[in-house]
Amino acid sequence: MKITRVELIQSTKPILFPRPWAPAWNLPSGKPTSGFDFAFYKLYTDSGLVGVGPHTGAKPEMALGFDPTRVGAFWYQNMSGVRHDTWNRGAAGLEIAMWDIIGKAANMPLYQIFGSSRNRMPVYAAISQLPEASQQIDQVEEIIASGFKAIKLRMHRQNPWDDLDVFKKVNQAVAGRVMLLVDGNQNNFIEGYHFWSRPTALKMAQELDALGVYYLEDPLPGKDVEGLVSIASSVNMYIAGGEHSSTVYDFKPHLLAGAYDIIQPDVSMMGNMGITGLRHVSAFADLMGRLVIPHVLGRGETALHLAATLPAMAAAQNCPWVEYPCDPPILTPQTLQAFVTNPILIEADGCVALPDKPGLGLELNEDWLKSRSEIREIVKC
Repeated sequence: MKITRVELIQSTKPILFPRPWAPAWNLPSGKPTSGFDFAFYKLYTDSGLVGVGPHTGAKPEMALGFDPTRVGAFWYQNMSGVRHDTWNRGAAGLEIAMWDIIGKAANMPLYQIFGSSRNRMPVYAAISQLPEASQQIDQVEEIIASGFKAIKLRMHRQNPWDDLDVFKKVNQAVAGRVMLLVDGNQNNFIEGYHFWSRPTALKMAQELDALGVYYLEDPLPGKDVEGLVSIASSVNMYIAGGEHSSTVYDFKPHLLAGAYDIIQPDVSMMGNMGITGLRHVSAFADLMGRLVIPHVLGRGETALHLAATLPAMAAAQNCPWVEYPCDPPILTPQTLQAFVTNPILIEADGCVALPDKPGLGLELNEDWLKSRSEIREIVKC
C-alpha cells in the first residue's frame, strides 16, 4: 500500500463563537477572537482507503508515495529528533492520518490495535478563560451537571493572589463534588504579563496544595528544571507540564530530575509528537513511575486531536485522565467538533466512549464541509 494523493482542506468560513473569546494565556495584551478556522489532511491510498489528520504545518508531499503501514519509519525519520533536528517539520497530522489508514485496513479501532483493556476514558474539563468568581462558579456548576468529575481552572491574572482568591471561592462552592486542577500558565509568553517568580510560584503551590488541588500545571517555565524540582519536592500535590515539548526527548531532563510528576505531551500542537510519540513518552514515564495526562488542543480540529489521543492513552496504564477542552458557551462540541457527525461527548460517569469505528473512528460531515471549506492544496503521484 502507498499514499498516492494528499489533500489539504482549509476552512473558508470560520466556526463562530456566541461571544468573543479571550483565553487566559493570551492576556493581557492579546485580542479576543470571534471564531475558529480549521484545516486537515486527507491521505488517499492505492487500496482505496483514506485517512484524515489535523493540519500541523507539514507540506503534503512529505507523505506522498509512503507506505502508511510503515508509520514507525515515517515518525523516526521526520518527527523523533533522535539523529537530526526534526522539530520544525510539523508532520504529526500526516502521521495521525497514517494511523487512521492502518486502523481502516485492519477494520479495527485504534484502541484495539494498541491492545487496550478499556474502551472508555476519564476526561477532565479544561476551562480557558478568567471570569469573575461568581461567573466561574456558575460555569463550574454547569460543567459538573454535564457529567465531568474533574475540572481545570486557569491562573493568569496580573495579580496571582487574585487568582488564588477566585480559586478559593470556587473550591468552597463545589467542595467534595468535583476534583479541581489548576493551570498556572507560566510557560506561555505574552507581552505585558507579570510572570511568577520562583518564590511566588512556590507560595502559590503551597497554598493550592493545602486546598487539596490534584495538580498544578506550569508553575514555572518548562526550561526552569531546577525551579520545578524545588516546587515538586516541597508539596504533596502533583506538578505537571510539558505540553510545549517538541520531541519525546524534551521530557528526559524533567523526568530524570523529578521536575514533573505528570507529563503532558500533546499529540499535535508542536507538530512532532504524533500517536507514536505519545506511546513512547507514556512508556518512558511509566518506567520512571510517573503519570501522563496529555494536553489536547481546543480549536476547530479538536475532534481529530481527541480521536488521536484517546486510543494511545487507553492503552497506557499510567494515564488517569485526558484533557477535554470545555468552556461553555465558547468551547463546546458545537464549536470544537463541528465537522464530524459523531462528536466525542462527555457522559454521566465523567468518561467518553472511544470511537469504535475503524481507525480514528470519526465520520466527516461532508455536506457541512462543502459549505465551509475548500481543497487548498493537492499533491499526487
